[in-house]
Amino acid sequence: MYQFLHLRSRLLQTLILGLVVLTFYAYYRTTVYELRPLVSTWNASRLLVLESLHPTSNISGDSQVTIILRNLTLESNGLNVSMVHNVSNASFVTTLNSQPVSLTANASNESKSNVDRFIKQLARTVDTTKNMVNTSKDTARAIYEFGHSVSVPERCPEYGKGMELIVVIMSAPSHVEARTAIRQTWGHFGQRKDVGILFMLGVTMDAKLERVLEQEQNMFADVIRGRFFDSYSNLTLKTISTLEWVDGYCPRAKYLLKTDDDMFINVPRLLSFVNKHAKDKNVIFGRLAKKWKPIRNKRSKYYVSQAQFKPPVFPDFTTGPAYLLSRDVVHKLYDAALDQTYLKLEDVFTTGIVAHKLGIKRAHANEFLNKRISYSPCNVQRGISIHMVKYSEQFELWKKLLDGKTKCK
Repeated sequence: MYQFLHLRSRLLQTLILGLVVLTFYAYYRTTVYELRPLVSTWNASRLLVLESLHPTSNISGDSQVTIILRNLTLESNGLNVSMVHNVSNASFVTTLNSQPVSLTANASNESKSNVDRFIKQLARTVDTTKNMVNTSKDTARAIYEFGHSVSVPERCPEYGKGMELIVVIMSAPSHVEARTAIRQTWGHFGQRKDVGILFMLGVTMDAKLERVLEQEQNMFADVIRGRFFDSYSNLTLKTISTLEWVDGYCPRAKYLLKTDDDMFINVPRLLSFVNKHAKDKNVIFGRLAKKWKPIRNKRSKYYVSQAQFKPPVFPDFTTGPAYLLSRDVVHKLYDAALDQTYLKLEDVFTTGIVAHKLGIKRAHANEFLNKRISYSPCNVQRGISIHMVKYSEQFELWKKLLDGKTKCK
């Protein structure tokens, strides 16, 4: 009798243990296989399902990070990727659709390009993961969503090789007319191989407007979509998203012009300026603002708290309507901006506080007018940037830029 009870007790224990194991297995399956697709559709940088993340070491003894990724789908072309990467020393073992790929011989140019872009994004994501433990809740990194829902990498072939200038225009989702006017006027210069002109937009909750934007993208394919809600308070996030895009997709372009959709840009004059300063490095050109003081009035649109910026005077900065960055500062600004205390005044934040911290030179250039002026042919032809231009006025300025009759000294 005792032996029978003992056997029954052991059987019951085994049954309970089996149920526990089955429960945990079912939970795992649900979490990994059902929730993962929901995450990947929201954030491209979180497409990476890290099954193993641990430090290793190479011959030199430096700390390394090895990532094992399995059954990963590249968003750009649906290629199934399985890879083991040593990110820090760029040692890669890669398979596409379960077939080994040599990035120098056996893959198509398109596949190699997609993998190259993916690897660069992977390295950036790993770097972000390593720094996440030390992230302050007040920094830009704490609120910034990495990646782009629409990236149009084809607008910068070969990462900008041979490209003199990339222009990224900050635009609001509803400013359809402004973008159309630019495309029909000075945006025409984007058809040149040495110039790229694109628009940067964020997220809108207006479903009807989203359908309009989708049609616009299908027609022109020149809009980048960042993962931030598009608003005035998020202009700094929009600029960081621009820096991330250029750093990832167009790092070989010589100069980046960041500007707004209410600007008229004299592209020929700007290209002459770029050519003149082709050898300059570690510099931001624009209209320099000196010794501006933070506004401490909480009712002001431009209010800055002591916690955000304590000194009584801002570092010198180039005003936001248009400024020009040499290519060597793009990555440095992007990387440092993420760990800086967030400030919604994007020009002060990016070209002032962050640039000053990095020792980047801010240089005044008279051609950057960055204000509303009288629209005389000579004013239009002499300047690089004119501010507060209505979309209906773009055509007037375009005509005066192309006026070959007026002789300006």
